[in-house]
Amino acid sequence: MAITESLSNCSSSDTGPVIPTTPLVTFLERVQEAALKTFNETNFDPKFYVDLSLKLDLSTTEKAFDELRKSANGSLSVEGLKGFIEKYFEGAGNDMVYIEPVDFVPEPEGFLPKVENPEVMIPGSRFREVYYWDSYWVIRGLLASKMHETAKAIVTNLIYLIEEYGYVLNGARAYYTNRSQPPLLSAMVHAIYSRTGDMQLVRKSLPALLKEYHFWNSGIHKVTIQDAQSCNHTLNRYYAMWNKPRPESSTIDTKSASNISNVSEKQHFYREVASAAESGWDFSTRWMRNPPDLTTLATTSILPVDLNAYILRMELDIAFLAKVTGDNSTAEHFLKASQARKEAIKSVFWNAEMGQWLDYWLNDSTCQEPQTWEASNRNQNVFASNFIPLWIESFHSDKSLVKKVMESLKKSGLLHAAGIATSLTNSGEQWDFPNGWAPLQHMIVEGLGRSESKKARSAAEDIAVRWIRTNYVGYKKTGTMHEKYDVEKCGEFGGGGEYAPQTGFGWSNGVVLAFLEEFGWPQDRKIGCE
Repeated sequence: MAITESLSNCSSSDTGPVIPTTPLVTFLERVQEAALKTFNETNFDPKFYVDLSLKLDLSTTEKAFDELRKSANGSLSVEGLKGFIEKYFEGAGNDMVYIEPVDFVPEPEGFLPKVENPEVMIPGSRFREVYYWDSYWVIRGLLASKMHETAKAIVTNLIYLIEEYGYVLNGARAYYTNRSQPPLLSAMVHAIYSRTGDMQLVRKSLPALLKEYHFWNSGIHKVTIQDAQSCNHTLNRYYAMWNKPRPESSTIDTKSASNISNVSEKQHFYREVASAAESGWDFSTRWMRNPPDLTTLATTSILPVDLNAYILRMELDIAFLAKVTGDNSTAEHFLKASQARKEAIKSVFWNAEMGQWLDYWLNDSTCQEPQTWEASNRNQNVFASNFIPLWIESFHSDKSLVKKVMESLKKSGLLHAAGIATSLTNSGEQWDFPNGWAPLQHMIVEGLGRSESKKARSAAEDIAVRWIRTNYVGYKKTGTMHEKYDVEKCGEFGGGGEYAPQTGFGWSNGVVLAFLEEFGWPQDRKIGCE
């Protein structure tokens, strides 16, 4: 669905906020650009260069870089740039201190008690830092592994980012201060509290969660929609505080924008790119006006179903956590907020005919005035995100709704031999077909599994088994867990996007462990591809 005619009022000018970058990041982008010109590598990874750490101070290093001998066309020699990098930088990732967590035990007592087949008891690459929404599934894996202290330490680090910046950064790097990621910190705290009963963690977390909630529910992220009954609803969108190439992908973004001549339009494009990165879905036809043309990204003009489900979960989590601390006033406030958002999600996103929740496209991305809801503005294309609200108790507790959504999922075309596809469009982008991603499998499976429907529980287990199998077979073939998988081919990892497929991999490990903990693995169940 190319949404163009009904959205003719959308502005391509750029007027939003911009978080200033640091002198170090600016310099590392220069090194990144020089490296692309000099090395011209087929698998050039721009992030490698902004992750380099200095051996000496910035001024000395920058002076030495400026003094490197250049050719007539301004490029540096391969030997000269290699020598400079070796002399003035530590390797990417060398600034990380690797430790064994104090609560790590190879096979903790009571580990995955439902798993009867010991062969499936399996323990990230380019990403050298903490990432926000990844951390939720890392924590789920840690909790399954009885590593409660390590799980709490991750939350403590994310709380620090909120205290320092007012929100959780996309990742723990200076160049990620311009955006956040799907807000799942409250879900992390709730998951840890449910296992440990740690009231100290809850009390420490609540002020940070309130601050994060304010970040997402004020200013540029907040949008008002007036529905067909003239009721106003407050919902949220992704909106990065940035209108330049992303430092970690500067050379890629610059090339993508090379055919955009107007300065304001180019800045607008860069903001849409960064906002798509804030969504975690970088990139997907989901965010494009005219897929698969990346220059038609319009992330800030979309009210995403999943983001609003996450914020509904945040409201419910804060209400719960406030109540257990005895703060009944805050608990009541957020319970009311959650009820209002549930109604908004139903009114704006729900399509009863399809049995799915659909993203809503805004007529005007400036959002200075309430916008009138129009049915034609819903994106009728099928994405895995259309089923994410089922993860939230407010929806999976409704048996008739679960039945309708489950039937819709079965007919959607997303279900394949090795899991749930991200979309139905094979665009070459990584958040599209045929890739399947661990977090999407987990949220949909957990939503189905936690309902009161036996059929939904059975469907959830079936998807989980498919996912465990493809992860296991891929692991046996390659010796690693992967970031994403090809849902058409059991045991094959996914591809596409702007960087090479990654291994490791935190959320893949966490989801497999969570599935094994929930569903187990009977002795007579085959583990190989069928």
